[in-house]
Amino acid sequence: MPVANRAVSYESILFGLMPEPAIKTTYINNRRYLGNKYKLLPFITSVVAENCDGVNSVADIFAGTGAVASAFTDKRIITNDNLYCNYISHLAWFSPQPYSREKIKRIITHYNRLDVTDDNYMSDNFADTFFSMTDCRKIGFIREDIDARFTHGEINERERALLITSLLYAADKIANTCGHYDAFRQGADFERNLELSIPLPNEHLNAGNVCYNEDSNELVKRISADLVYIDPPYNSRQYCDAYHLLENIARWEKPKVKGVARKMDRSSLKSDYCTNKAAAVFEDLIQNVNARYILLSYNNMAKKGNDRSNAKINDEDIMRVLLAKGEVKIFTQGYKPFTAGKSDICEHEERLFLCVCKLKKRTLIQSPLNYTGGKFKLLNQILPYFPERIDTFVDLFCGGCNVGVNVNADRVIFNDNSPYLLYLYHTFKNLGREPLLRMIDEVIERYGLSRSAERGYAFYGCESSAGLGKYNHEPFLRLREDFNKKIEDYGYYIMLYTLIIYAFNNQIRFNAKGEFNLPVGKRDFNDKMKSKLCAFVDRLQEGNYTFSCVDFREFDTTALTENSLVYCDPPYLITCATYNEQNGWNEQCERDLLTALDALNERRIMFALSNVLSSKGKTNTILTEWLNQRNYRTIRLNYSYSNSNYQTKDKTDSADEVLVVNY
Repeated sequence: MPVANRAVSYESILFGLMPEPAIKTTYINNRRYLGNKYKLLPFITSVVAENCDGVNSVADIFAGTGAVASAFTDKRIITNDNLYCNYISHLAWFSPQPYSREKIKRIITHYNRLDVTDDNYMSDNFADTFFSMTDCRKIGFIREDIDARFTHGEINERERALLITSLLYAADKIANTCGHYDAFRQGADFERNLELSIPLPNEHLNAGNVCYNEDSNELVKRISADLVYIDPPYNSRQYCDAYHLLENIARWEKPKVKGVARKMDRSSLKSDYCTNKAAAVFEDLIQNVNARYILLSYNNMAKKGNDRSNAKINDEDIMRVLLAKGEVKIFTQGYKPFTAGKSDICEHEERLFLCVCKLKKRTLIQSPLNYTGGKFKLLNQILPYFPERIDTFVDLFCGGCNVGVNVNADRVIFNDNSPYLLYLYHTFKNLGREPLLRMIDEVIERYGLSRSAERGYAFYGCESSAGLGKYNHEPFLRLREDFNKKIEDYGYYIMLYTLIIYAFNNQIRFNAKGEFNLPVGKRDFNDKMKSKLCAFVDRLQEGNYTFSCVDFREFDTTALTENSLVYCDPPYLITCATYNEQNGWNEQCERDLLTALDALNERRIMFALSNVLSSKGKTNTILTEWLNQRNYRTIRLNYSYSNSNYQTKDKTDSADEVLVVNY
């Protein structure tokens, strides 16, 4: 870590040699920012409260400092901004990751006591411009030290974000500017010194909160929320120009700077919303938003100020684009709504355009696991029978997750009694697509497995009709042996998924000893499988998904409400599948599940059960008798599982598949 002189050693405070100094605290609104909506929060929240029903998730996709998102901390929050200095603050204010406030206090106390005399990147490039030489040295030292602590494992990602945020807020408070960093005041006296404060985020945040640092137009293609709030740049003033120095400190990549204002290269951060492309990119954005409500902040300065201050999107384009998406109302700060086309503009106003979106069918994605009995091909028959409004969806026997990952719900809980499955999904969600693909490639390369998408079948001496099993047989067995020995060089669950890729029928099966025992298959990691994996991982990262690994009888339903739905797709008692080998599901399990469904019904909690009444001459008498004694609705479905009966000679006798619901 960097070393600096300290005016007073922190050890002397720790050991009681002198009293600990009082440390100031700071809140999300204690930072200057162009277009900050903090003072408009009563206006914004009242429009939402009075006009938007059932909002449980809010996406603030041009979040800036996060002021608007901070008004909705009782909900699931998604934030985004293309500036890293804003994103890192979002992590501080909204990330659900636990952190130690005492640790933050201890480190900030240490930083405030520092007396730094050595030069660094900040003093070399910014001394006596926006900050004094003394403060530049201190800012540079602190920023370097934060990353050193993170690298050494002393602080976690949230704690790193809190410390950087504290530094950014402290620096902004004493900066020799009028609120932005396009220029500094020449010959100004540096009267105030750097003093960090402890950020105080809300302590009761939603566990599904997520923060992004991306292009908003690309992000909206992958996320969904009940309400999407949009506050794009209005005019030609680029935010990366106004906050280049804070962005430089936050990123800490130490780029070359030039000009009087000491600006770094910001070309990759320029926004099209500040150019003549604004109307076109706005239309592209709105077309791809997946939400029930869109709330747009945009002022009435299209033709009122000078050319640089004028808004880049005129009212005609705003209304044309939003009306194509749904019904639109406009609100002024006086909270007076009026119908589309009656602008009634006299003075400068901030306005809210509320669009109640037309219902859009959600894109269905398929599990990357070829899980026996998976319901992907039945989704078009099952999903229409689910209620439109679901707060918590429980996929009690999630298997391949085909149902839960395609349901519109505020929260989805995936449960399965297989720890292999749940840890695999945890790995997918935690890594994200790029690290995951890289690690899979490393396993493939290490064991010498085929890559037909890159090299073709002929390279491996194989033909497409026969497949790649002959070539992959030996490397597959080595990988399987290492996995079963729990050799974790490349990540145990990355090894597991690579096994599934190259296994027979891309399935998952373990013997009584807990060993993966499927033989090698014909295919490898082709483009279709890679595409399914990427879509699945993106969906897991974007939604409010959590995982549970308990027997269905032990699943805690006490927190479920009348707006919850428990979906059950258990092993079928009268069919044979790999997950039901070794008597994994028996008559007692069937009776226990039906009893549990009755208990849910008594509490007025919705349930849906997938099962079969008969299959290949067998009848599920337990299920049939249960249904005959109750008034639950039985819906017959039309599908035969080709991937679960490949050894059956007679494939014409399809199962009598049903969906049973209590609503």
